[in-house]
Amino acid sequence: MGVDLLLGVLGGVLLAYAAYCTIQYRAVLKIREEEFAGPPAEVLFEIFIGLALCFWAALRVPGKYLPILPDSKENRLVSLPENQDFMIFNHRGKVFPLDLDLKHES
Repeated sequence: MGVDLLLGVLGGVLLAYAAYCTIQYRAVLKIREEEFAGPPAEVLFEIFIGLALCFWAALRVPGKYLPILPDSKENRLVSLPENQDFMIFNHRGKVFPLDLDLKHES
């Protein structure tokens, strides 16, 4: 896990460096009064490698994936009432008026 985490950090640093290089490249283009058509090929390569390292770390660092068993006792909904038609939820939506008579003018 330590090597994978280090690769993820390296990928993040590489992405930050690619962003810094792109900012510097745009500054040089402003001085030369040229249009920005896109980052150079080296920056695109750095972005690709940085993303690959970050994806690798995202898949490897959390650990082993466990299956979700549908027949497990921990997955049962035992705390809900039998009749779910009358469930009331308190949320911020009750502040807005309930007038839903919206008419489309054409």
